[in-house]
Amino acid sequence: MSNKTNMLGAFSPYSCEINNDSKTAFDEAIKGLLGVIYTPVAVSQQVVAGMNYHFFCNTESVTRHPVIGAVIVSVYKPLKGDAHIINIKEIN
Repeated sequence: MSNKTNMLGAFSPYSCEINNDSKTAFDEAIKGLLGVIYTPVAVSQQVVAGMNYHFFCNTESVTRHPVIGAVIVSVYKPLKGDAHIINIKEIN
């Protein structure tokens, strides 16, 4: 058990343990994206009317000379319906 307490409505600290609900939301949100492989390595969550996620991801372009990078993929999963991407922010 962590000694840290989360503020109500705040995002949780990032965790490398990505549970099934988080992974399902990520997979729903990125389905159909082409050109880049996104590999989530950590997730932060916020409970709202649904769930907000920030996924820290390694990326690799699907090109002849792949470009490797890192991004934060922000995803919203409503109470009903599929998850969708809110933002993808490149980390320099």
